[in-house]
Amino acid sequence: MSLYLMALGQGAHKPCILAFGADQFDAQHPKELRSRSSFFNWWYFSICAGPLAALLVLNYIQDNISWGIGFGIPCISMVIALTIFMLGTKSYRYNSITVEEKCALSRVTQVLIKAAATNWRTIPNEAQQDIVPHDDLPPSDQQFKFLNRALLSGEYEQVCSTKEVEEAKALVKLIPIWATCLAFAIVLAQPSTLFTKQGITMDRSIGSSFEVPAASIQYIIGLTIILLIPVYDRVFVPLSRVITGKPCGITQVERIGTGMFICSVSMVTAALVERQRLKTASAYGLGMGMGKIGRMSFWWLIPQCILYGMADVFALIGLQELFYDKVPSGLKSVGLSIFLSILGMGNFLSSLLIYMIQRVTSSEGGEGGWFSDNTNGAHLDYFYWLLAGLNAIGFLAFLYSAKKTLNSSSNPGDIV
Repeated sequence: MSLYLMALGQGAHKPCILAFGADQFDAQHPKELRSRSSFFNWWYFSICAGPLAALLVLNYIQDNISWGIGFGIPCISMVIALTIFMLGTKSYRYNSITVEEKCALSRVTQVLIKAAATNWRTIPNEAQQDIVPHDDLPPSDQQFKFLNRALLSGEYEQVCSTKEVEEAKALVKLIPIWATCLAFAIVLAQPSTLFTKQGITMDRSIGSSFEVPAASIQYIIGLTIILLIPVYDRVFVPLSRVITGKPCGITQVERIGTGMFICSVSMVTAALVERQRLKTASAYGLGMGMGKIGRMSFWWLIPQCILYGMADVFALIGLQELFYDKVPSGLKSVGLSIFLSILGMGNFLSSLLIYMIQRVTSSEGGEGGWFSDNTNGAHLDYFYWLLAGLNAIGFLAFLYSAKKTLNSSSNPGDIV
């Protein structure tokens, strides 16, 4: 029950609190706009630093003192955090809405239903030309024109407002971006499972008496993110701003694309390391040895973890900002919810992909295959190569989709 409640709470508050935090900055003010971009960096910094610090402390408390105290500390921390948040209620900025304004999702749904139900060919050309004056619509009116059907009913009376149609177009424009990021999301699902599985069969000893837990290898990713975000925000952005003249140094698409490229490099590195690990295991006669520890040190996993952390800093934070920035003010939390759905869908697709590959590559009894229980007899390196290829294809598709769908922005230089 507690896990379901945690999932419900996270799904409810994550997109809303991030959107609310970004709403505190005035997008019309150049200095505040730059600060908003910096906010996304430091938000992700806190998201990574908090759990990392908690894991280091709480794991020790739960294992050596008490599970009750280990769960009680986060509970008390949440109460304190909520209290501090509520104390600032009067100082926050709020977007003004009218009582009569409909729910954002219901507005978008109405536009989609009306556009699908209205037969454009039955409406006279004069009515089509008159339904929306050109001065009332931004350049995006030239995209997804089929949604303009929602502006008229079968009797040629206006049903949806221009604002509502533009909101629907903004969300539809994000669908290609969402789809092309799924391969990247599949890669993001791997460290908690496959990186750990690699580490289990490697020499994790430091000195003569200490052995690093295999799951702790993931901490390297968090540490990389924590160390790199300040460098990105305080060094890289100002320097690139001088070179490019852009408010955030590089555009959102350039940032996301850089992260996707680094992610593919991370998978290539992981494949090469895994191939070397298999060779080492075979050389020492551990190829069929279930759970035996090889001579290859876990330090070989550090480069792929660092590259993975770098990809997070560029791509994940860039995607957060993109899905916030490219929707109207009434749909900010919806945009961030769509971003979070990429990560959730990536986990499901990763599980499906692994299941399908294992069915194809294993024997009739389910033995062997790329994901054999005996890691020394498996082929995780093949899977890493596959992920690198899929992510590279997704990267190219993302660049194409971004160029086609996002170039109609009022400030295209700030996006593509």
